[in-house]
Amino acid sequence: MIGPGDKVLIGVSGGKDSLAMSLALVERRKWVPVQYELHAVQVEWREYPMTVQEKAAIDDFYTELKIPFHRIEAGIAPVSFKRKFSCYTCSRNRKRILFNEAARLGARKIALGHHMDDIARATLMNLLFHGEVATMMPVQQFFGGQVSIIRPLCEVRESEVARVARRLNLPTAPNRCPNSERNQRRLMKEILRMASHVNRHAVSNVYGAPWRINSDYLPREAP
Repeated sequence: MIGPGDKVLIGVSGGKDSLAMSLALVERRKWVPVQYELHAVQVEWREYPMTVQEKAAIDDFYTELKIPFHRIEAGIAPVSFKRKFSCYTCSRNRKRILFNEAARLGARKIALGHHMDDIARATLMNLLFHGEVATMMPVQQFFGGQVSIIRPLCEVRESEVARVARRLNLPTAPNRCPNSERNQRRLMKEILRMASHVNRHAVSNVYGAPWRINSDYLPREAP
């Protein structure tokens, strides 16, 4: 996922996941014989700005980690966008900004803080709303392999990330999007929460499902 000499751009949301991942990537360099360069950028939507105190706390956090960090202020939808706005549009616009910043820095890998629960929700959402077995890959290449999105927390449960954030008092900022509590991902979270009461492995089972497709269900060429 991260090799010797890689330059990695960390996408910072301000939530517990990206902050915990940043800390983990710094600590990892102390224990593995692999040296890599870290940079971090936060995309702040003008429509939902953070407070001065929240910005200062995150700035100090990255200064302490000795990771070069800056913040990009942008509109939540590109100027050219004419269609109905959605969570997909927000995510796509954020990725576009991260890709541009990675190109500017010469970074070929972008690290995002998606954990196992996030990936399981994406898998379930694609199955229910798009009728396909697809998900967020731990390593996903774009533009012919020129840049990759990596998800170092892909096999870490959200509860573990939350425990680290509380114990270390990470300077998290709340998600101020008005749709954060009533979108499709929130519904998937609730479905998996209820399923976990019946089977405690529900999240990890859904997470691994795309890599365990039964070959009997795959289409075959006509004889």
